[in-house]
Amino acid sequence: MRIISGSAKGRKLFSPISGSNAIRPTSDRAREALFNIIGIRVKECSVLDLFAGTGAFGCEALSRGAAKATFVDNSRVALGLVDKNIALIPGGAEKSTMIKSDLSKGISAACLSRLGDNRFDLIFADPPYLTDLSLEILSSLDNSAVFSSDPLVIIEERKIFEPPARLGRLSLSDMRNYGESSFYFYNLSA
Repeated sequence: MRIISGSAKGRKLFSPISGSNAIRPTSDRAREALFNIIGIRVKECSVLDLFAGTGAFGCEALSRGAAKATFVDNSRVALGLVDKNIALIPGGAEKSTMIKSDLSKGISAACLSRLGDNRFDLIFADPPYLTDLSLEILSSLDNSAVFSSDPLVIIEERKIFEPPARLGRLSLSDMRNYGESSFYFYNLSA
């Protein structure tokens, strides 16, 4: 795994120990495709990386010019990897916040409290596949006040996942398949 583009382009990311199934990083190829879709939207944006794992998504965003990134994971191992990977990005530590929080039942009130008044332009969630956590996270986000005026929410799941077309405020706007995985894109409903 490496940073694909931007100020830290080519830097190798710290990854979980070989054979560990607790953290499943998004492949470089899929992440590159995702950031090609996002395009210049990442510049100066505020990023929320849920189920951060190695932090590859948030680190890639910072490398490409995101103003700040917040990484949320419950695993100390994952947050240790995120911390090491943030250090690879010029100015990454100053632009980053890490939150240890259990997302297994959605985004808790305690986690939302730690997010404070931050509003996010780009929200990425990569929960364990096929566990209903994607639906929990979408529902938690839909009922929260974490959105900027024009947010993009991206859920990574198995391509057999059946995403809701619409929640209260969020609507599915696009879907892209990469191997056995898919990215599901949500925007605020008009």
